[in-house]
Amino acid sequence: MSTTRGPISQFMERNYLHFNAAAMMDAAKGYETHLDEGGKMMITLAGAMSTAELGISLAEMIRQDKVSIISCTGANLEEDIMNLVAHSHYKRVPNYRDLSPQDEWDLLENHYNRVTDTCIPEEEAFRRLQKHINKIWKDAEEAGERYFPHEFMYKMLLSGDLEQYYEIDPKNSWMLAAAEKNLPIVVPGWEDSTMGNIFASYVMKGEVKATTVKGGIEYMGYLADWYIKNSEGKGIGFFQIGGGIAGDFPICVVPMLYQDMEMPNIPFWSYFCQISDSTTSYGSYSGAVPNEKITWGKLDIHTPKFIVESDATIVAPLMFAWILKM
Repeated sequence: MSTTRGPISQFMERNYLHFNAAAMMDAAKGYETHLDEGGKMMITLAGAMSTAELGISLAEMIRQDKVSIISCTGANLEEDIMNLVAHSHYKRVPNYRDLSPQDEWDLLENHYNRVTDTCIPEEEAFRRLQKHINKIWKDAEEAGERYFPHEFMYKMLLSGDLEQYYEIDPKNSWMLAAAEKNLPIVVPGWEDSTMGNIFASYVMKGEVKATTVKGGIEYMGYLADWYIKNSEGKGIGFFQIGGGIAGDFPICVVPMLYQDMEMPNIPFWSYFCQISDSTTSYGSYSGAVPNEKITWGKLDIHTPKFIVESDATIVAPLMFAWILKM
């Protein structure tokens, strides 16, 4: 057993020897090997990982250069910042499985939006951000400038305007860590988020132009340019938390470059891991085994492939702890 590691890693090395626990260890060690050999890593965030407070471990991964680029849903992009500015107003509902439709309606009327056992407070979270991001959108439009959704969020964080509201230690915000490093982020389908909906409402009211926020096709171009510039040598690994558009959109950049841009020398993703509790089923993307991705030109026969069938809110922080030698 390694003595250079902290107590969490030592516990993992001693106890996690079989089944999903062993798969998790193999994947974590594979991630570490990939970085040690000079590779870069993309992390993709589906679900509500920000509301699950993944920032506590992911922010440190970003600070220590263990992740080179992130793909996330619009929800994960904004909900980390909401947690930063409204944490004390969140409501925990441990008995969420027992809620009746009336109980759910009562939460709505009290301006709580439920994500499993955690309710996000509308006024302190959504509306607090809305006031500041709206000004940044309008300022950009007046200046004739256009930015990606994550770039607008970076501007808001780096302006310092939100510091008055901070309710957690800012070192536990992965978005703040990412903004400070200007980490590349891809947010496919950003329109499917609270801030995306709010922006759409301003567009429909004629207050801003839709083109002020760059969209998905431009994100693919941005990702393609980044991939071409960073895929030499050991290449780029793909660490997928959950499934959905946060995973499928960015992994497709490789077959798009190879097949549609006719760049036959573009490297495949050079490591792949997915944490998912989705079972393999009919037509499911989240439940598809990694080998299926070979047929789509995303992974090579020799790409190290791992799948951890478990709850990402438990597994991802443990894997990050191993990679950080905690």
